[in-house]
Amino acid sequence: MELTTLWFILIAFLFLGYFVLEGFDFGVGMLMPFLGRKSRMNADKRRRTTLNTIGPFWDGNEVWLITAGGALFAAFPDWYATLFSGFYLPLLLILIALIFRAVAIEFRGKIDDVQWRARCDIGIVVGSWIPAILWGMIFAAVVSGTQIDENKQIVSVWADFFSPYAVLGGITTALLFALHGAVFIALKTGGEVRADAVTTATRLAPIALVVAGTFAMWTQLAYGSNLTWIFTAIAAVGLAVTVVMTAKQREGKAFIATFITVAAATALLFGSLFPDVMPSSLNPEWSLTVEGAASSPYTLTVLTWAAAFLAPVVMIYQGWTYWVFRQRITVDHIPDSIGLKTTRRK
Repeated sequence: MELTTLWFILIAFLFLGYFVLEGFDFGVGMLMPFLGRKSRMNADKRRRTTLNTIGPFWDGNEVWLITAGGALFAAFPDWYATLFSGFYLPLLLILIALIFRAVAIEFRGKIDDVQWRARCDIGIVVGSWIPAILWGMIFAAVVSGTQIDENKQIVSVWADFFSPYAVLGGITTALLFALHGAVFIALKTGGEVRADAVTTATRLAPIALVVAGTFAMWTQLAYGSNLTWIFTAIAAVGLAVTVVMTAKQREGKAFIATFITVAAATALLFGSLFPDVMPSSLNPEWSLTVEGAASSPYTLTVLTWAAAFLAPVVMIYQGWTYWVFRQRITVDHIPDSIGLKTTRRK
């Protein structure tokens, strides 16, 4: 296998890891206001329980995105330059949303004030919904082709970004991440929070099956190849199993199914790109290809040795983290706030 193809696969794997792991983080944040609204007496505890399910993981999961961006810059500089220059505004919005989300998660419990926590909850929710939608729209726009000229510059991106296919891509990723998060909450919690999460997942699963199934078939028929039929089939089976397992309240198997579904959907998008990395809708000859956008063979060789050494270490460490924090969380594990009533900041 040529190094350029190998690094295309590795970058696809990094984004796959990011969407699979950060996907349920987004889902947890997206669902926070819905899972904590039934009981007013312990609504804050329920939200804290929900948020604590991703407490040990969310910042580590974001490392996959940082690594993917760095690898993209080093291995395919032309791909990196064209993508980030053409989609600078939606990518900037994702960055701002991730910053707000991180700050809100870290500082939510620093002040014992109802209004403070409510504002932080808004930051978490908005900071989860925006990336969940925009990532799908960006990747759908890239797969369908953007207006790239002979100088490898994107002339106009908005017509492609707001096309029906791209909008459906954004809705699809939002639904998949929300479902992934609901199943994860059900897997990691007990009591009334788990019951809410199971109900939410049961309602979301059939909707996600229809919407994501439509997007997957559109992708396959319009941009896919014989190879990507495999990923389309795996994603379809994963969603079908999710519908069945959520109905049976088997959240462990349902989480494996959503995990596989998100991974297969990501593989479908990258598989539909290859051998291009950014197809041109103006002229196929102006498309950025794996070979044309790659770094020198020496650079790729050095990167390969570095990845061979560092990647297993990072994956083993992250796997160990998930094993250590595998226990379920309930409302009873959450201590009361310091103040019995709302405290006011002076």
